[in-house]
Amino acid sequence: MTPISKNTLIEQLRDARRRTFQLTDDLTREQMMGPKNLTIINPLPWEIGHTAYFHELWCLRQRHGLTSVHPNVDELYDSVNIAHDTRWDLPIPSLDTVRDYMNQVQARELQLLESEDDDEQALYLYRYALFHEDMHTEAFTYTRQTLNYCMPPLQPPMQPPAEAGALAGDVTIPACEYTLGATRGNGFCFDNEKWGHTVHIGEFAIARAPVTNQQFLEFVEAGGYNTREYWDNEGWQWCQERKLEHPGYWRRTDKEWQRRFFNQWQPLPPHQPVIHVSWFEACAWCRWAGRRLPTEAEWELAASGPDKRTFPWGETPPDESTTNMDSRSSGCIDVAALPAGDSPYGCRQMIGNVWEWTDTIFRPYPDFTPDMYADYSRPLFNITRVLRGGAWTTRSRMIRNTWRNYYGPDRNDVFAGFRTCAI
Repeated sequence: MTPISKNTLIEQLRDARRRTFQLTDDLTREQMMGPKNLTIINPLPWEIGHTAYFHELWCLRQRHGLTSVHPNVDELYDSVNIAHDTRWDLPIPSLDTVRDYMNQVQARELQLLESEDDDEQALYLYRYALFHEDMHTEAFTYTRQTLNYCMPPLQPPMQPPAEAGALAGDVTIPACEYTLGATRGNGFCFDNEKWGHTVHIGEFAIARAPVTNQQFLEFVEAGGYNTREYWDNEGWQWCQERKLEHPGYWRRTDKEWQRRFFNQWQPLPPHQPVIHVSWFEACAWCRWAGRRLPTEAEWELAASGPDKRTFPWGETPPDESTTNMDSRSSGCIDVAALPAGDSPYGCRQMIGNVWEWTDTIFRPYPDFTPDMYADYSRPLFNITRVLRGGAWTTRSRMIRNTWRNYYGPDRNDVFAGFRTCAI
């Protein structure tokens, strides 16, 4: 990832905190606490405090040896040592007190940052903490979707998506020796991207666009959720336990199919990518359609080309002409939109719009060594699946072709869809 200046980083840190407050300030304390012990979310008063704690722990205390802004924050916000199910029972301070703590931490952090050298090594921990908060703001957004809250009141307001239609067909990618992962000397990356290593990838054909709502609806109406042969054992059990007959945020009315977008039911947009589907559902659709998910190596090659571009379109950072990110649109856009963001092979929207499941189990690359935050990747190895590309909610400043996301195969609450390969 391209190095940035200290002044740019200062503004990005302020922007991340503004986004955190925009996503939570309109909610009551009761709404922010949410239902107790729901495993896919955190109580938001705890989670926003945790984001500031991460900045304090690594940028103030670890880097500069300062004492904590407030006592007992380790007992409140240390996610490594505080079990998820106990977070609702913690003595979380009032929202005003939590926000005051967050503001104090950032004020000290920005003051220290002013005195740092303007180089990648000096700014590394600040950038790490920034991206950690960016990942949480995406989680705040899907928490609002999960809990049936209203659309976030982001400023400037999100713009409605333009219609662009579908994008059919595959592209064929020749066999090659490919360097999978981040390469040294290209700036910031996370431990699970390290380091680039050579893999052989055989010829394959991959879809130009992700699977759309219309394509997934055909599977639903063909009885896909009730046909055992399309599901593996674990996926079938998952589907039966939830008594699913369609994606979790869909419903059928007398007139049409609809999907719930935050707390509003809307007509199902046919040419937008299907979203909020689990890895199990993606695989079931593939079996029905005679397709398969790409491996993460195939996905990365299709996105970057053999010359290893940073982004599908080249080296220029993402903007509104190439990606649907940063919550600029009110949700996903049609899969045919943004041709300026095409990869060298003609694959569209490989970054932004919707995270894409791959067939790959999340594992360390050869000679993996954890970064200073050892629990960022290691606890999830071998039990989660790799997703690539980013969603409409993802912050564009942190994404690139080598970025690896990871969730359990059962997660259908996150902003995930999929594209497929020919068998």
